Amino acid sequence: MTASLLGALAVILGAFGAHGLKKLVPPETVTTFETGVRYHFYHVFALLAVGVLYQYFPNAQMVWAGRLFMIGIALFSGSLYLLTMLKATNTVGLSGIGIITPIGGLFLVAGWLFLFLSLLKK
Repeated sequence: MTASLLGALAVILGAFGAHGLKKLVPPETVTTFETGVRYHFYHVFALLAVGVLYQYFPNAQMVWAGRLFMIGIALFSGSLYLLTMLKATNTVGLSGIGIITPIGGLFLVAGWLFLFLSLLKK
């Protein structure tokens, strides 16, 4: 259920990025936003796979893989969306938010590693 809602959100944000965002921010900021949407979408499919695989591999590592993917989407993609919004509104002083992006990336990597560990437990 969570993957389907996050997937819908990714489509909405992707459409906004393709149609409305270009009027508000420079091209490099659009590229940043598109990176957020792309990784958001990739990990929606990973989260969906975790949901399906949990039926066959019901263990704590699989549960944590899903949690880590959700946290990673929120931190990685969310920080890129936030940075884009700050750029669009000319908000200054919050550029340090960019440090959240690589932390989110680490959560995404951890999700993949937990998925791997979960499948090893068969």
